[in-house]
Amino acid sequence: MFLAASTRCFAELPLIDACRQINDLEYDMVEIHLDENIPGLEVVNFTQSTDQFLLQMRESTRLTPVSFDLATHVPEDVFTKLCKIAKLNKMMQITLPSSPLGTPYNEEVDRLKMYILVASRDGIRISIRTTTGCLTEDPRTAVELCQNIKGLGLTLDPSHYTTRSPGPMDFDIVYPYVYHVHLRDSSATELQVPVGLGEVDYNKIIASLRKEEYNRVLSIDLSKGKMNDAERGLEMRKMRMLIDSLL
Repeated sequence: MFLAASTRCFAELPLIDACRQINDLEYDMVEIHLDENIPGLEVVNFTQSTDQFLLQMRESTRLTPVSFDLATHVPEDVFTKLCKIAKLNKMMQITLPSSPLGTPYNEEVDRLKMYILVASRDGIRISIRTTTGCLTEDPRTAVELCQNIKGLGLTLDPSHYTTRSPGPMDFDIVYPYVYHVHLRDSSATELQVPVGLGEVDYNKIIASLRKEEYNRVLSIDLSKGKMNDAERGLEMRKMRMLIDSLL
């Protein structure tokens, strides 16, 4: 397994500055987070300026880009361009959002099949996030989608199965379908808490992934939340040291 950090950890910064921060925190790999709702992180703009961004990143950091993480749905033509960019830069993983609860199941299947078809032309793996408030908030539905859509996997975010009422949900059934992982510490009531104060069982997660012969990326994915910049940097260092010790 390999450890990366998501640029979402510094989503308020321009992408290149987020990468520099991650590099300074001694990570070797980076996941590029794109979000149509955040100025400067739109997928359309990124696909038009990718060469300049990657050149800047190579000149100012030692980071290897390993995956894209999309916060919102994007049109087929834009997604096609992103897949081409991923292939050219040997980034073989793209994470997509799951549709909100209430979305007709067949509609979600058709949407995801379109993305899978486009990505398969460039050999890109596609996974959907396990997220509260979306179809994947139920592990059984998440697994069913993977079983019904050839080539689809999951980006496991254990926090969304931990922060639940009345308590954490068992999600062991998802491990055979995991293509990618997002990590932070969480409690039963808070999606993000300081490392060590939450209930995420990293030992069990890594052991379960090893059982499935998972040999891909674990991405640290923090949000700014209530932390100031110094606290966020400290949390990312602590997460890196913790996960490195378990690997």
